[in-house]
Amino acid sequence: MPANESASSGQQKTGKKKGRRLRLLLITLVLALVAGVAFGTYWSISTVRASFPQTKGSIKLDGLSGPVDVRRDANGIPQIYAESDADLFMAQGYVQAQDRFWEMDVRRHMTSGRLSEMFGKGQVETDEFLRTLDWHGVAQKEYDTKLSAETKKYLDAYSEGVNAYLEGKSGKDLSVEYAALGFTTDYKVDKWTPVDSVAWLKAMAWDLRGNMQDEIDRSLMYSRLGPKQIDDLYPGYPYKLHKPIIENGAVDPATKSFDPKGTATQTQGQTQGQTQGQTQGQGQSGSTGTGTGTGTGTGTGTGNSLSGGTNATAGLNTQLSRISKALDKLPDAIGPNGNGIGSNSWVVSGDHTTTGKPLLANDPHLSPQLPSVWYQMGLHCRGGASGKCKYDVSGYTFAGVPGVIIGHNDKIAWGMTNLGADVTDLYLEKIQGDGYLYDNKVQPFTTRKETIKVAGGDDKTIVVRSTNNGPLISDRSDELGKVGQEAPAGSSAPDRADGYAVSLRWTALDPGNSMDAVFELNRAKDFKDFRKAASHFEVPSQNLIYADQEGNIGYQAPGRIPVRGGKDNDGSLPVPGWDSSYNWKSYIPQAELPYEYNPKRGYIVTANQAVVDEKKYPYKLTDDWGYGARSQRINDLIESKIKNDGKISTEDMRLMQLDNSSEIAKMLTPKLLKIDVEDPYVREAQKLLEGWDYTQDSDSAAAAYFNAVWRNVLKLSFGNKLPKELRVKGSCINVEPADKTGPVDDPDERVRECGERDADAAQPDGGDRWYEVVRNILDDENNEWWHTPKSRTDKATTNRDELFARAMEDARWELTAKLGKDIDTWSWGRLHQLTLKNQTIGTEGPGFMQWLLNRGPWNLGGGEAAVNATGWNAAGGYGVIWVPSMRMVVNLADFDKSKWINLTGASGHAYHDNYTDQTDKWAKGELLDWAYSEKAVEAATKNTLALRP
Repeated sequence: MPANESASSGQQKTGKKKGRRLRLLLITLVLALVAGVAFGTYWSISTVRASFPQTKGSIKLDGLSGPVDVRRDANGIPQIYAESDADLFMAQGYVQAQDRFWEMDVRRHMTSGRLSEMFGKGQVETDEFLRTLDWHGVAQKEYDTKLSAETKKYLDAYSEGVNAYLEGKSGKDLSVEYAALGFTTDYKVDKWTPVDSVAWLKAMAWDLRGNMQDEIDRSLMYSRLGPKQIDDLYPGYPYKLHKPIIENGAVDPATKSFDPKGTATQTQGQTQGQTQGQTQGQGQSGSTGTGTGTGTGTGTGTGNSLSGGTNATAGLNTQLSRISKALDKLPDAIGPNGNGIGSNSWVVSGDHTTTGKPLLANDPHLSPQLPSVWYQMGLHCRGGASGKCKYDVSGYTFAGVPGVIIGHNDKIAWGMTNLGADVTDLYLEKIQGDGYLYDNKVQPFTTRKETIKVAGGDDKTIVVRSTNNGPLISDRSDELGKVGQEAPAGSSAPDRADGYAVSLRWTALDPGNSMDAVFELNRAKDFKDFRKAASHFEVPSQNLIYADQEGNIGYQAPGRIPVRGGKDNDGSLPVPGWDSSYNWKSYIPQAELPYEYNPKRGYIVTANQAVVDEKKYPYKLTDDWGYGARSQRINDLIESKIKNDGKISTEDMRLMQLDNSSEIAKMLTPKLLKIDVEDPYVREAQKLLEGWDYTQDSDSAAAAYFNAVWRNVLKLSFGNKLPKELRVKGSCINVEPADKTGPVDDPDERVRECGERDADAAQPDGGDRWYEVVRNILDDENNEWWHTPKSRTDKATTNRDELFARAMEDARWELTAKLGKDIDTWSWGRLHQLTLKNQTIGTEGPGFMQWLLNRGPWNLGGGEAAVNATGWNAAGGYGVIWVPSMRMVVNLADFDKSKWINLTGASGHAYHDNYTDQTDKWAKGELLDWAYSEKAVEAATKNTLALRP
């Protein structure tokens, strides 16, 4: 499919696209047959359509106690009506399996470490790591010992519905992907279990786990940077520029609970033995020299027990890079963990809306997937929620999990963004024989055997070893087994001998009650119910916003967040597992977690910024917040609207979601325009920035050029100076030898070194952390970060403007190569494209299968850290790797006037009408009507399926 001209211009008609694909399908498959690609199997259109679900007529379903109706609108979005809770969730399982069972099946094989059963030996290492984490085992413990009887009843009913759909069906009856899988394996579908649903929340928690990658990256940086330089790259949160979520409030020492109207003193902040520093005094020794002559890094540090010499630091970095690579291999549940994963949500009280009641908006930013990670649906008890049927809820669900994750019921609405709390720690473990050292005594490992079945191959059995801190993730491969061989550990550490192992402490590996919270949120009637539900939402820790029909708005920060022990242990670096003082001491009490209710300003914004000023709060939540570029822009838009005309409409909320403004462009463009450029071709590009309003529309040539300049500024200033473990694969540069004691001026004396990280995860990624890094040095024109060494083709740069001039030149020629010499043909959307890929066969399957299953590209506006967060990684390229995975605006005055959209469509079946039918509208920023009342649903219904006992 050719690229669309822009997100705002007319998209090709979905019907024409589908018709052309269907016409070409037989031709492609015949060619594939001739080429031997199809393994001698002839596919027809009937093969593709065999799994399309029945959406009309009547089906008898054993296990129902009463009649159930499934009403689908033109977009295939189902609204289910039942007379009991059990029937409602049984029908939800049946319907989600109709549309998304392949997705559900792959997810449960991922969460249980059984991908090799479907895809063969290529997934064995991934399964080994997932079995070590044991998500499915923890989920089983939750189901057995933690969840309420009511929750288990709903999970059981949901599973019955899924299995009722599976009964009597072969693979090709379930999805076209199973037909493809049948080419190479004899895979058979298992029955669905309640634990399969619970385990999905573990995968969600893994992708939202917080700062584990930052912890690794900081350690890796020590191979070429010193502590002061690393501090430069991890600046503190800019509280004076970007408001935290909660501006007031404090923990009341008398009641031991958070008071939104309380006032904290500076001395109250961080009193629980947790420090504010990130890297200063961590005890890591700096290396002698950076990659490209930015100076020497030194430092011994005191405090954190991770201390040692240069060789030891390099040893730890080597091993941590191997862990990082292992983590990169893990499949993403909802997106790669990193700076981009986040969301926008905000709620405005009726005092400031045109309706007189609150408006609530939400758009989670996740990696683009096909089908979308979200599945829209409504769950309705006939006659409304009461008695034996307590649900009347509509919104976004996860296929494979009962209930609604984000949405509204008949009284309240809620949204979520990632809080980003630091809930993971890496511990160095000293192995001695069949045990590990702990407080000067050898403790036995806890062990279990796991057998991995491999499609087309032999089974593999592994032994998982765990310490009191958690599983040894360093056991999972020959490379990971070397982790900690030379780990810096201080003079008091035990003899390293062959090195230290590495264990993982993570809140989600302890059984919890998050599944209970889903159902409690779905039936909550007021803020009290909402907060009670939030108290059970232990992992992943999310920012929860609230609104109700009475006109109230609110916020709650929930989650199981650790209080760390150990001197100066802030969670930013690995810590010694042999010292009990570094154990987690407790969790922040739920009553003391921040919340807000009807603040005077009349609105609440959460977009992954700091929750509360760390100097006024007694616990460490994290130091690795998002830096607030998006949140402050939303705050500014709301305040401007209120100031100018006083009232905000549903349409205003939609337009705010589409805001493309670039904070870094506002900061840098005036400096770029002051540079005297002699080259006429570079000057021609520079002139694009004159009069530019800093918006990143799809058709903007200025946005294309600026973002290319920004990418090159980052590369020259920071990227080329980072260790190879953080730089993008294929990026090869000449660097100073690690054993040199000073800068190397002669290019011929440098050694060739190539980056090792995947493009989506490399640094510098260009997110708002890097905005703050640059802001802090922007007016220091001679700062060492602006210095670059002489190369065979370029002069050295010794100040900011010289580096900016070189970046502008490099950007001009980069875009000439990508977009052509004529700047009149340039546009941001041509660089910034979205391609939707089926998450299994669509990424690694045969080429013709990828063609059949994938869709795109679309040319998009927006950008990294913009409100319209179509993210890209500046180290890896311009392609879209993060998106608003859905958008919604809930109207508390009239739920039927609410709006929503999904990234793709309801169906997971390729070539179904509802496979990607929402994507064109999503790309243009449009929203669909969201029918909720039975009258509105009836008016929107196109197909009705009757499920009968």
